[in-house]
Amino acid sequence: MKFKAISSLLASGLCAAVLAGDQVPISPVLYFDAQKVAAAFAKSAPLVVTDKFKVQTGNRTTPGEVEIHEWDTDVFYIMEGSATFVTGGVAVDPKQTAPGETRAVRISGGKERRLAKGDVIVIPNRVPHWFKKVHGHMIYFAVKVTDSSR
Repeated sequence: MKFKAISSLLASGLCAAVLAGDQVPISPVLYFDAQKVAAAFAKSAPLVVTDKFKVQTGNRTTPGEVEIHEWDTDVFYIMEGSATFVTGGVAVDPKQTAPGETRAVRISGGKERRLAKGDVIVIPNRVPHWFKKVHGHMIYFAVKVTDSSR
């Protein structure tokens, strides 16, 4: 049931972005050939960015900072590798880094999970999350869906 809701949200966000004339082609379909995807993964670069959603590539060998997004829900699909990932809890020493974006050094409490190839995790906006440890080399897609009520 949640998958249908996310799929619907992604589709409606894409259609709204196309109709609003955002920086996407005038088509409801976006296609990225293997060469463009590989180039994006080599740089951990975004594939598409609109005011409704973003599709980003992730290429990680080290832990990151705690992230808290006021407006974005993150959807991660792990393609290769694994990591220890923490969600929830309390962000330690939080600092606002941009409007609607907070970073911190670690999370106190929270739920630890091992993310591995084939896993998908959805982190709603305002939930602290953190790649605490990366086991080797991890490659993942990140889709950020922006809350349209902001």
